[in-house]
Amino acid sequence: MEEQNRGEDNRELYALLNLSPEASDEEIRKAYRQWAQVYHPDKYQDFHMKDIATENFQRICEAYEILSDSNKRQIYDIYGMEGLNSGLELGPRLDKAEEIKAELERLKRMKERQKMLTHFQSSGTILANISVPHFLDDDGLFRGMAMTSEIQSQLSKRNAITIGGNLAVDGNEGGGAATALFRHQISQVSSIEFVASSGLHSLIGVQTSRNLSSHSAATMGIAMSLRDGSLNLSNLWTRQLSETASGHIQFALGPQSSIAVGWQKKDERRSASGEVKIGTGSFDTSVRYTHRFSPNSLGCIAGRFGSSSLELEVGGGRKISKFSTVRWMYTVGIQGIFWKFELFRGGQKLIIPILLTKHLNPVFATGALVVPGSLYFVLKNFFIKPYYLRRNKQKALEKDDKSSTQIQEARAASEKAQKLLQNVATRKRNKQLETGGLVIMRALYGNQRIVNNLNSSDETSFESTSEVIDVTTPLNFLVNDSGQLKLHEGVRKSGIMGFCDPCPGESKQLYVVYVYAGNQYKVCVGDYEELMIPHSSHLT
Repeated sequence: MEEQNRGEDNRELYALLNLSPEASDEEIRKAYRQWAQVYHPDKYQDFHMKDIATENFQRICEAYEILSDSNKRQIYDIYGMEGLNSGLELGPRLDKAEEIKAELERLKRMKERQKMLTHFQSSGTILANISVPHFLDDDGLFRGMAMTSEIQSQLSKRNAITIGGNLAVDGNEGGGAATALFRHQISQVSSIEFVASSGLHSLIGVQTSRNLSSHSAATMGIAMSLRDGSLNLSNLWTRQLSETASGHIQFALGPQSSIAVGWQKKDERRSASGEVKIGTGSFDTSVRYTHRFSPNSLGCIAGRFGSSSLELEVGGGRKISKFSTVRWMYTVGIQGIFWKFELFRGGQKLIIPILLTKHLNPVFATGALVVPGSLYFVLKNFFIKPYYLRRNKQKALEKDDKSSTQIQEARAASEKAQKLLQNVATRKRNKQLETGGLVIMRALYGNQRIVNNLNSSDETSFESTSEVIDVTTPLNFLVNDSGQLKLHEGVRKSGIMGFCDPCPGESKQLYVVYVYAGNQYKVCVGDYEELMIPHSSHLT
């Protein structure tokens, strides 16, 4: 559908001059002269009329400038105004559609690269640990805080740098670290990264990644601690198991050696992941499942079991704007009962875990789960949902107002264009009446259903509606000296001078009642259909 719309938009200039997309250079010049004689500003003394003529004359000149230039016309026919505005220029070596397409893609890539060179991506996380038991014991509300932040910049097509840091405070102790990472894309399938960190975990390291096939990749790295000189080796293997599932195996050798095996599966409505990790004196298993109830809401459940952990987590989240999402999680485990609130805004995260109690009391655990959930459903049904309904209704009204304003402006422009066509159209109409030629008695363009009903009846009069416009004047103007009128196939009629689109998004038709050689005719054609009159099949 997108390609079809783009092809239709690429014929707007042909509609403006009432030309076929296959029109010859001579036909283009002839059409330009015809329209220029009507809309040239020097023909009008009245200031208001001169302004109307100038506005439409500029449109005609732009159309003629593009269609009369073989190179520009070729670009326009393929890519429309987008291709012309992108800076695409043709020379002796660009005379084929394939070459034009390749050159346009090159220009697009160059613009994307220029944008990429100046693009910075930032992300960060703020973690604030709150403890209710500590607060009740007068030990303060906050148990600790942690902050991380990083900025990534694309230095060139192959090189990128990331600079970040973190700070953490736990009670009376704290620390921080600064990290710099440089990434170089060696080829389309391989890259190498150099990392250095100072502070709490000072180290230097290097790792390289490579796509082994279209479904698998491997990453190997080595890092050395600047504190004790110990080495850490890592190896990660990933493989695409299906269109929606992947798996990985990770080895780590060093002071904390481990092996981990995991998988994840994700589609439009749900995602699931799991991992088993066995380390030196430790064991850990985790699973997580997320289900999207709608584009704006989700629910999730997660579990973790290991040598030092045992917990179950349930919760959900909702998208509150284009860039923001909030989540609430309930966690019960050997460390106690927690609420966790999360706010995601772009690349920034705010996470607030709240320790409610360290004791696993079944009654308290049930209440900590049921009360917030019940409160959420009350707020959703009586406050949040009504608010969004009112907001969406307001947006719909604003959209309708905007669309209505655009239609009114388009109708005003078509009326101005018709005003300048009126004298010539009347002269042509009188000439055709004298010779028994073609005279357009009534022409209406707009909503297909309304126009079709008119065509099915015997009525020739029509009550004005916002979804239909009268185009009798421009069609009389388009009647040639031989008493014929032709509207070309594949060219949207709303682009013809004196026409406009009175109902965007709706199917449209053109209804014409005309007289020829003393007989009355009637015809109804689609928006992109050819119209050739007079024709015997139109006789009523």
